[in-house]
Amino acid sequence: MTGLIVIKYGGNAMRDETVTTQIVQQIADLHRQGARVVVVHGGGPFIAETLELAGVESTFVGGHRVTTGEALRYVEMALKGRVNGDLVQRFNSTGLRAVGLSGKDGRMVTATRRLHREEKDGKLHEHDLGQVGDVASVDPALLELLLDRGYLPVMTCIASDEHGTDYNINADMFAGHIAAALKADRYLVLTDVDGVYEDIHQPESFIPRMTLQEVEAAMGGIIVGGMIPKLESCRVALLHGAAEARIINGMKPDQLRMAAAGEECGTRIVHQGNNNGT
Repeated sequence: MTGLIVIKYGGNAMRDETVTTQIVQQIADLHRQGARVVVVHGGGPFIAETLELAGVESTFVGGHRVTTGEALRYVEMALKGRVNGDLVQRFNSTGLRAVGLSGKDGRMVTATRRLHREEKDGKLHEHDLGQVGDVASVDPALLELLLDRGYLPVMTCIASDEHGTDYNINADMFAGHIAAALKADRYLVLTDVDGVYEDIHQPESFIPRMTLQEVEAAMGGIIVGGMIPKLESCRVALLHGAAEARIINGMKPDQLRMAAAGEECGTRIVHQGNNNGT
């Protein structure tokens, strides 16, 4: 196994001890087989637990958590102190040399404040989400250095803007930008379903392959909820440097091995091309 693989890990798979152990082992195997691997993770359930324990109430706008400066301290505590630290320990226990990082390290990721926009009564309204950000730019130099030295970077989705203000960034979008900047051979998004469906309640509506054009059309119609940022992250990755993107089921760890080997599984996102998917 060769090439550079960026893996977005999150969702329910992170809360299942058995699945987590299997995912870690699959990634360790890929690394030993010669793949250069970067893991990007979120941790929504752990953020919610930490905020609740701290007594910090959450408010939402259009389904997005408004993040105050106080809340962000606990968000970072959950992502870096709990989730990232645990993953690094797990990878190191397999004999790898994992390094825990956020976008702030080495100024790898520069963030910008995100405003939630929605149309209401024929007018466009903007809502300030506090310290919730988007990726403005990525400098992959530190990641490339670590990969060249045989380390396994494990990244979480916190970054600062040009003035030093910290932001929490959607983990899917964060990972897509990392995959693009590194020009990944494969960008794999782990979720808790087998891929993209026209109707999640109808198994026969599973979509094994989508072009970028089909992704853009679907996001205006059949794709809803948490699948939107996953597909958008695949679109960003492909448009800006990654060779392939795929959404797979993280609750089925073997799909990670299959996708890394180029076998058929999940939903493969490709550039507009011929029937061979090129």
